[in-house]
Amino acid sequence: MRRAAILAACLIVAGATLADAQSAPPASPAPTAPAPRAWQSLSPEQQNLLKSYQDKWSSLPPERQHALARGSQRWLTMTPEQRAGAQQRFSQWRAMPPEQRQQLRQRWQQFKSLPPEQQQRVRESFRRFRSMPPAQRQELKRQWHQMSPEQRRNAVHRPAGPHPRFR
Repeated sequence: MRRAAILAACLIVAGATLADAQSAPPASPAPTAPAPRAWQSLSPEQQNLLKSYQDKWSSLPPERQHALARGSQRWLTMTPEQRAGAQQRFSQWRAMPPEQRQQLRQRWQQFKSLPPEQQQRVRESFRRFRSMPPAQRQELKRQWHQMSPEQRRNAVHRPAGPHPRFR
């Protein structure tokens, strides 16, 4: 439940920034597609983690190959606690309705299309939100949901720092 609230808060913060950023031109041209990644280029540990993909590896899109390689490398560097958290988040992801997963994918792509400075502002806002006491987070979410789209845009463009009400 707590992770769902954090995810919702992140999406609220990201959504506000993304809604505003959609009118801005892209920061740079779209990157070119990566080259296919050979199965043999994976470490033995990565191959073991990804063994269910071995037979179909060469037919996967290069983007998927690279994502799986990055994910397996990240997994190998995680502590047991981090792995447990990742497994829990993956279970939550799989339990979501497909429409909700698609919406989150779209929001993630919108976030990734933001200039690095805006991405950093979203991350900082999320960190500040997460550090608030639960009652304060609930009040902020309540206020956010009561705002009109224009009020939300204005709130996003306020100078950085705590909301005046929470100082």
